[in-house]
Amino acid sequence: MIGRRRKRLEQGFTLIEIMVVILILGLLATLVVQSLRGATDRAKITKAKADIAELKTALERYYLDNGSYPTTEQGLQALVTRPTTGPIPAQYENGGYVRQIPTDPWGHPYFYQSDGNSYVLKSLGADGVEGGDGVNADIDGSQQ
Repeated sequence: MIGRRRKRLEQGFTLIEIMVVILILGLLATLVVQSLRGATDRAKITKAKADIAELKTALERYYLDNGSYPTTEQGLQALVTRPTTGPIPAQYENGGYVRQIPTDPWGHPYFYQSDGNSYVLKSLGADGVEGGDGVNADIDGSQQ
């Protein structure tokens, strides 16, 4: 009778064994989530750089056609629709230079400033504030 009782007790896991397994699974899940988060941040930075490269190409085409860049007042929207204020472009491309102005991967507008001869174009990063480091760093595409 004692042998049968002992056999029945040895068949399951103890509470401590179950808790150790849950702890190990939790640690592994934390490591996986952290590595995926880093990959997401890197993907957003890459996307911002690609958007900036596309906008720079459109700005250069605008410059070649019109002899100046859109002013700060005209903004990047001048690449989508012909400006009606400031220096009016003489040779504006039919249909504009891009279909739409994207927001950066963090949902902020790209920063653009220009006097017509040079420009500053950048993403202000995840925090939307100038400066910072990591994902909060500015991603610069300026032309001097």
